[in-house]
Amino acid sequence: MHSSQRAYLVWSAGLLAYTVAVLQRSSFGVAGLDAAERFDASPTVLAGFLVLQLLVYAALQVPVGLLLDRFGARAMVLAGALTMTAAQVLVAVATALPLAIAARVLVGVGDALTFISVLSVVSVWFPARRVPLMTQLTALLGQFGQVLSAIPLASLLHGYGWTTAFLAAAAAGLVAVIAVLAVFRDRPPGSPAPGPAASPREVIDGLKEAWRHPGTRLGLWTHAGTQFSGLVFALLWGVPYLVAGQGMSTTGASVMLTVLVLGGAVVGPVFGELTARHPLRRSWLVLSVIGATALVWAVVLLVPPPAPLWLLVLLVLVLAANGPSSAVGFDYARTFNPEHRRGTAVGIVNVGGFTASLTTTLLVGAVLGIAGGYTPEAFRVAWLVQFPIWAITTLGVLGSRRKARRVMAAEGTVVPPLREALRRNRRRRRA
Repeated sequence: MHSSQRAYLVWSAGLLAYTVAVLQRSSFGVAGLDAAERFDASPTVLAGFLVLQLLVYAALQVPVGLLLDRFGARAMVLAGALTMTAAQVLVAVATALPLAIAARVLVGVGDALTFISVLSVVSVWFPARRVPLMTQLTALLGQFGQVLSAIPLASLLHGYGWTTAFLAAAAAGLVAVIAVLAVFRDRPPGSPAPGPAASPREVIDGLKEAWRHPGTRLGLWTHAGTQFSGLVFALLWGVPYLVAGQGMSTTGASVMLTVLVLGGAVVGPVFGELTARHPLRRSWLVLSVIGATALVWAVVLLVPPPAPLWLLVLLVLVLAANGPSSAVGFDYARTFNPEHRRGTAVGIVNVGGFTASLTTTLLVGAVLGIAGGYTPEAFRVAWLVQFPIWAITTLGVLGSRRKARRVMAAEGTVVPPLREALRRNRRRRRA
């Protein structure tokens, strides 16, 4: 088999594992109201399911990077798929809260092991010039796992019941396990083995240096401000809001989640091209998405429910831009940090969005509990918790951007990855 064909085969197995991970991650998003009934869970308790899952995911980002260096991507992706498969079996048979909560924590563990491990293989198997494109494709196509949860899984849930639906999700995990065992490999045959793993002291020093650079913090605030609203909507509160808060059918709500994913698939490449062509204007794209998301949410919440369908579709389409715009945070990590600490910087950035997401999830659940449960008026109040987070992250973006520009001006240089991006931009203009 030609080396390029084998590279795509290895990538396909990794992409399948990541897509299934997204399916497992978002499976509770279509089952929120069913979970509330099955476990007799209040909105606050229901929010706790996702909060713990996201908390585990965020907390494991840096440790997973260290484990990846020591054990390799294949072992990590395999462990992630097996963990999530076992977790979904537990969810399928759980009838009490403690077991169900423990299972969702395991989903967070398996999810955390998957994405950055797949990306590490992409960087080894493909030429450097193709890595950015393959990275975007991995993140973009993997989100179709949300479509699998929004349509097939939701259909099984409402047609055949809770146990059947989550056993089917576990079966998808087994398919990913088989694919990883069959074709997924850490590196091409004959390629040099990686160097020794960093010492604890080197890890700590790398974390400190990455955090000190304002470009890394700019990425963190970017990721935090742009990711959380769309992620919280997709993973937990979107379907309950559309059904109980806006009077939609469960089928209609599932279609809206599909629109969210498809919208992201359209917007993602556009944002990627804009980021590549205008590397010094990335923050304006970020601020525009934050502003547009806050504005549309404000309009939706001001309109007495049920809101017009066109307005809800507009909300979902704006939320679809959240994921692609949050990827700009990773671009900041890449261009403002030298190669030896980019992985650490990416881990720091990734913590931002998931911290904002778990905070929002918990606050929405708490306000719903105080305001009367799953009612249209309670949801109108609960979604207001997003606005302070947008305000804080916007100030974070503006402040860290100013500091990053000062660092660049003081040094009189542009960091190498950013310099190369500017050169490519100039060459395109001449062409």
